[in-house]
Amino acid sequence: MALKIGIVGLPNVGKSTLFNALTRTKGAQAANYPFCTIEPNVGIVEVPDERLTMLTDMVKPEKVVPAAIEFVDIAGLVKGASKGEGLGNAFLSHIREVDAICHVVRIFEGGDIIHVEGSIDPKRDRDTIETELVLADLQGIEKRIVKSRKAAELGDKEKKLELQASEKIQKVLMDGQPARAAQFLPEEVPVAYNFQLLTMKPIVYAANVAETQLSTLNADQLKTQLGLPASADLVLISAKIEEDLQDLSPADAAEFLTSLGVSSSGLDRLIRGAYHALGYITYFTAGPKEVRAWNIPQGFTAPQAAGVIHTDFEKGFIRAETIAYTDFVQFGGEAKAKEAGKMRAEGKEYIVRDGDLMHFRFNV
Repeated sequence: MALKIGIVGLPNVGKSTLFNALTRTKGAQAANYPFCTIEPNVGIVEVPDERLTMLTDMVKPEKVVPAAIEFVDIAGLVKGASKGEGLGNAFLSHIREVDAICHVVRIFEGGDIIHVEGSIDPKRDRDTIETELVLADLQGIEKRIVKSRKAAELGDKEKKLELQASEKIQKVLMDGQPARAAQFLPEEVPVAYNFQLLTMKPIVYAANVAETQLSTLNADQLKTQLGLPASADLVLISAKIEEDLQDLSPADAAEFLTSLGVSSSGLDRLIRGAYHALGYITYFTAGPKEVRAWNIPQGFTAPQAAGVIHTDFEKGFIRAETIAYTDFVQFGGEAKAKEAGKMRAEGKEYIVRDGDLMHFRFNV
């Protein structure tokens, strides 16, 4: 199943234009007025990975399956969305269904594109959206505290744990911080994630810049401008340029990017940024019938990784025959890597590493 990233932001910041470019379609209306996207548009995109290309060239399989991310274009939020303004309740429910958030912030100037607030102020815009998410979560968590407190006081251990996590979340939300900023005990973490709070979701920022700003601005400058920590995932992207690139051949697109002073598509960097924000890694299976990239959360064991292919693989797991990607390439494939002693038999405790090539042995 593809990971789901919700594209959010104020109206007219370039969300639908970005979505069109991401999915190589014209499926989302891009119009110069708020709420042109009422129902969320959905598109599946491949995760760019040069390793998959290399493996395909080496193995020459019948079929190639890349890792994928599902992007959901969600209508523009406005101030008061947590109270139902601007169809806010429906839009917030769409965000609740995704795995992570891509927050598009408008940096570009442009008198012909109307800004819902009447002026360009990226820090204000970021605060507006994230305040609405915090307020929506605060409403939900306060109701949860009321419900769980009585049962916790009567000795219900599960509700006591739920109350502990809820109160920690309430505290950070009251301070205007996202729920993910709370410091949880290990046993509270799964409880907190089960709440499905908007501000527990990972977030990647897409700074939508003008063509002329691509070579003059950098991510560190924009993080400071937006009030973001240095560790935040932020990608500079010109949504309009990326959409225009879809009409060019690969060679012409590369030449156009070079003329702008950038070396790669902002879309590729954004997709990778979303993947990173989710905390996912990729492992590969490679054979004459298929070369495939599988996305898994970082920290998955070999049996859990096998279960992504089929639940029977996890239930009957025996071992994982594993070769590191670099060894596979260096020695020219599985047979020679195995001869060189680079194939490892990994057991149930093995933590899968990014780029591992794996073959699972199992009993049905």
